[in-house]
Amino acid sequence: MTGTDWSDIRERLAALAAERNAADGGRRMVPPPLSPAELAEAEAQLGVELPEEYRSFLLKVNRGGWKPVPELWQVDGRWQWKGREHDNALDLLDQPFPHTDAWNLEDFIEPEPLREDFASQKEFDAALRDWWRRGVEIEDDPALTQGALFLDDRGCGFSTLLVVSGPARGSMWFDDRCVDGGLRPVLDDAGERVGFAHWYRRFLAQRYPVAGKTEDGERWSTSG
Repeated sequence: MTGTDWSDIRERLAALAAERNAADGGRRMVPPPLSPAELAEAEAQLGVELPEEYRSFLLKVNRGGWKPVPELWQVDGRWQWKGREHDNALDLLDQPFPHTDAWNLEDFIEPEPLREDFASQKEFDAALRDWWRRGVEIEDDPALTQGALFLDDRGCGFSTLLVVSGPARGSMWFDDRCVDGGLRPVLDDAGERVGFAHWYRRFLAQRYPVAGKTEDGERWSTSG
């Protein structure tokens, strides 16, 4: 049996859907949870057992893929999400996530070339192109995020990952390589790394606070 209590969340999502429908005449419905057989099929496809908090969410709340809350990957026979399957190297999920601390490209590549270090503009341009190429090769290597699922697309290249294999299994990570931020574990106000349940509840509370209740002010941060 799971130790994660989701008893209030599906009700909350249904209320959010009803509010949005009343406002714009929509017909939103919260997707149903997975059955144990469907989850078993998904895990067989992925080749890995998902962390407990996320497994219990899929079994008790919904299968993802619904706004206005984080648009999680939707499980529906096959693992899918609006054509963004390329973000997840699904055949590498059983390989250990290679990071335990924040990762940034600048730690793995020499400093950017400077014009004054080259005799000619042509030589400098060639060195700069080569430097950019090496950086792209490093950052685009699927092994960089092996063992992790991209669960939440924040837009403009920002994503949130759930580690499913390796020492960091069960923890949530930010991917903001799009602005040279690298890969960083999600932390709470106390500086502790968080799992899926804490991350999901905090996102929901911050983005869609319950009327008449105040927020506690907690905001996500990242290590490094």
